[in-house]
Amino acid sequence: MSTGTGRSEDGNWIKIDLHIHTLDDPKDAVDFSAHQLLERARALGFRVLAITLHDAVFNRKEVFADAAAMGILLIPAAEVRLLGADVIVLNVTAEEIEQLKNFDDLRRLRARRGNSIFTIAPHPFYIFGGSIGSRLFAEIDCFDAIEYCHFHFGLFNPNRRAKRVATRFGKPMIATSDAHRLHAFGRHYTSMPMPPALTFDSVFAGLRSGPLRLTSPACSFIDFVSAIYFVFLTHPFRVRRKLAET
Repeated sequence: MSTGTGRSEDGNWIKIDLHIHTLDDPKDAVDFSAHQLLERARALGFRVLAITLHDAVFNRKEVFADAAAMGILLIPAAEVRLLGADVIVLNVTAEEIEQLKNFDDLRRLRARRGNSIFTIAPHPFYIFGGSIGSRLFAEIDCFDAIEYCHFHFGLFNPNRRAKRVATRFGKPMIATSDAHRLHAFGRHYTSMPMPPALTFDSVFAGLRSGPLRLTSPACSFIDFVSAIYFVFLTHPFRVRRKLAET
């Protein structure tokens, strides 16, 4: 597993990001649109994306059509919070997300859908809200993969613990951007060999079997300070203002 500047631009490898937020998010304050994301993704050579709104499935048909025209596979997805823990569910419907209240519900969905859905434990050992923490051990059967979070700096890297859990339980790690700002998209991603056909099933099969390359460079000091300021000051203010306006 590489966590540096992986060469996913090789002709036989594709770049994917499966954890992104846009201004469509009903519970978050994001200042870039899905179309802006697509334009940046095309410029940077991405082939697979998932817009993971909080507790909602992104379903704007015109965006999916535009993505397909660009040669980008856009996966319907959501970042749903179950009993205080965030879970990313890929290739899911709005009706299925509405029915998820706990991890047993997720187990039933996985049993019914089989390999046609894919679940990721995002930022599992970070201290901010939504991280599953040590409960990951009890719920590990609910996940296909564990996220390698973009936010790490020097000795601060909770991904080390996540990597140990992934190794112990034989789960792949998936690097993502968790982008809430457009410039944050494109530096942190997973690369995989180009499947025979760019479909949900083939991408999920490739993620499960590997090989994968993770590109997730450490934050610079300026990036680290900027992220802290955004996460703990700017972003909460934007969220409160958005909720007050709705």
